[in-house]
Amino acid sequence: MVTLDEVLGSGLLQKPSGDAPEALQRQITNYKPLHTFQLEKTRPYQQQYADIYFLRLTKIRPAVEAAASAAWEGTVLGGEKVKRVERVLDVRQGELCWVAGTVYMDMPLKPSILEDVSKDRWISAPTSVGHYYSGNGDDAVMLEDDSGRIRLVGNALQNHFMVTGCIVAVMGTENANGEFEVIDLLFAELPPQPERWSLSKGKKGADSSEDVEMMDASFSGHPHRPSSKKIALVSGLEFSNADTSYAMELNLLLEYLLGEALEPSVQRDELSHITRLIIAGNSISTTAAEQAKPAAAFDTTTVTNKFQPQNKKYGYDSSSYNPIPSQLFDNFLSELLPTMPVTLLPGALDPANASYPQQPIHPAMFPQSRTYMSPPRAGVGKDRDVPEDEEPGWFDNVTNPWEGEIEGWRVLGTGGQNLDDVFKYVESEDRLGMMEAMCRWRCVAPTAPDTLWAYPFQEDEPFVTKECPHLFFVGCQPEFGTRVIHGPDGQAVRLISVPSFSETREVVLVDTETLDVERVKIVAE
Repeated sequence: MVTLDEVLGSGLLQKPSGDAPEALQRQITNYKPLHTFQLEKTRPYQQQYADIYFLRLTKIRPAVEAAASAAWEGTVLGGEKVKRVERVLDVRQGELCWVAGTVYMDMPLKPSILEDVSKDRWISAPTSVGHYYSGNGDDAVMLEDDSGRIRLVGNALQNHFMVTGCIVAVMGTENANGEFEVIDLLFAELPPQPERWSLSKGKKGADSSEDVEMMDASFSGHPHRPSSKKIALVSGLEFSNADTSYAMELNLLLEYLLGEALEPSVQRDELSHITRLIIAGNSISTTAAEQAKPAAAFDTTTVTNKFQPQNKKYGYDSSSYNPIPSQLFDNFLSELLPTMPVTLLPGALDPANASYPQQPIHPAMFPQSRTYMSPPRAGVGKDRDVPEDEEPGWFDNVTNPWEGEIEGWRVLGTGGQNLDDVFKYVESEDRLGMMEAMCRWRCVAPTAPDTLWAYPFQEDEPFVTKECPHLFFVGCQPEFGTRVIHGPDGQAVRLISVPSFSETREVVLVDTETLDVERVKIVAE
């Protein structure tokens, strides 16, 4: 018989240490969401979409013209001094000038509402075209304002991303064909960037200003500075009952976020510093569990082999609804929320409105997790249901796009539809470059409402970025990427392309002190 001492000596077993396990506590993140893209519940749709472009041009053109005046004023080319013209129709042939306006891309592969109406297609479906860019010379770049439109040509256009809806200033001259030969072009560049903790300082009174200064000192190299916190970014979870190829990775992701997957030292030094999870779209998969049904059932019981038509259903068909994906996602959140706050952005596949900006997913989709949401209360916000000073819930169900402040940094994020639509306009795979272009255009969704469905705003254009974020992330992308861009006035923006978890099994961690980024891959071997 083998004694206990012999087994202990072999190294297979060890005696209990007698020390009580260390109780780890997750750090708390300073978090303040902004309701920039919140729409009223009783929103009308009778208005025209053209107002969005007029509002965008009115808001961004002053910044574009200021940049153009600073760069081109006094410029002389070929003995001729460049001058500014107010409107597109004021351009004269042979005169060197510059003008600002809205870009319109005329592309044969781009969906057209006029074509749908002419072919009597009154219900438009989302386009399945991978690219609007044809590459055969049929695409045309136009510049327009409230007076008219002119075609832009020239090699200078090849050096920049150009999509419908961005505001630019172009310098050049009109040629004999009535086209504007572009010599140079400029964008609005990055908007003014708020200081860190600007929102927190603004909300605190004079009595607590001292505490804010002490907090700022503790996050700027103070010897007693607390350990840095981290934010986890993930997208494309795509819970499904049909595709279980990455179900194990989803379970490992849950254990990783809960701090149950690695050694105690790693849990103490790393996982306990993850203070918030942001889910950036496509949490629920639309993959059908049932097989594709044939158009008609083949009758094998008779000699004539007749085709029997299927029963036609009108109105709501309850058999087409599959509750399992949303239940799996709700279970995932209900296990995670007791230990970590979650911010949820809807995506293209999620049960939310298809038009931009997407409103929060209805709480009825989360029967278990909705207890962690803030209770609905009458307030002073839009539609009197979003109090301005209301504390966000532990489970913050937000819009797409979304804007907020985390640990003093201004954060802007989307579920990916805006970048995916811009990608279709250009002949490039540089998605980070497209994100940088959106920042310099000062528009988070420039192609809305032309090819990206959007609400017809009339009084405001929320897609125009009034303040430069410190962190800009886009979810549901094919691969991970990050870059830091800088503006002319010292602005610095961390760009993050968050990969789809269902395709890459990757999670992104952001240090809330330095905005450094690391990628974690979840692999089941």
